[in-house]
Amino acid sequence: MEGKVALVTGGAGGIGQSICRHLSAEGAIVAIHYHTSENDAEKLASEIGGFTVNADLRIPSEARKMISNIVSKVGGLDICVANSGHYPSRSLSFWEIDDERWESTISSNLGVAVNTSRAFLEHASVARSGSLVLVGSTAGVYGEAGHSDYATAKGAITSGLLLTLKNDVAKIGNVRVNAVAPGWTITKKKEIEPPKESSIGRAQSTMALKKFATPDDVARAVVMLSSNATAGHITGQIIEIAGGMEGRII
Repeated sequence: MEGKVALVTGGAGGIGQSICRHLSAEGAIVAIHYHTSENDAEKLASEIGGFTVNADLRIPSEARKMISNIVSKVGGLDICVANSGHYPSRSLSFWEIDDERWESTISSNLGVAVNTSRAFLEHASVARSGSLVLVGSTAGVYGEAGHSDYATAKGAITSGLLLTLKNDVAKIGNVRVNAVAPGWTITKKKEIEPPKESSIGRAQSTMALKKFATPDDVARAVVMLSSNATAGHITGQIIEIAGGMEGRII
């Protein structure tokens, strides 16, 4: 990836930071997107020799402006990792989730992915090349009780959106669209507030590998899909990073 330009949305977060570091380690120039985490983004940019971009990706015009600013700054954009999203902390049954939370969760996940993808693919359609990696979740594959809003948003990203974009970009030619779907991933936040033993047992009960993922596990899969050298003939695919999970215990 030497000399390639890569954008990571939500790059200042736990998984986002690992993705940025791994892309940089492979030689990419990394644009670290943030919305509110300016200090973390600037610190990471200084560490890896990247640069930061700010945008509220719930707003389509800001997503387009972000892509335009990156291209103007460094002359191009080869890779886009649509990682930004929001997980509501409170667990509620579907019928308990009010309209405000539902709409906010959909906007902050599916809406953000849509706006990011559209802005990047508008650029890729002119550049005639590019790699887009969407970050979903096993919640979107198997569902997640208490978080129907999040599961719905992530499921839409890695099903209808992913597969349609893969076909839409066929007319461009050298553009690939893939996705990862992480399961339980131990970020620094979870290290500070670790899950209960009972929750760990339930989560790992359908996993072949009885351990949780790390942000580096997710980042390595993202880098593999991003690179034309390692995934040049892969498009429209989802890689689950969940230890062989086969479902959830109800």
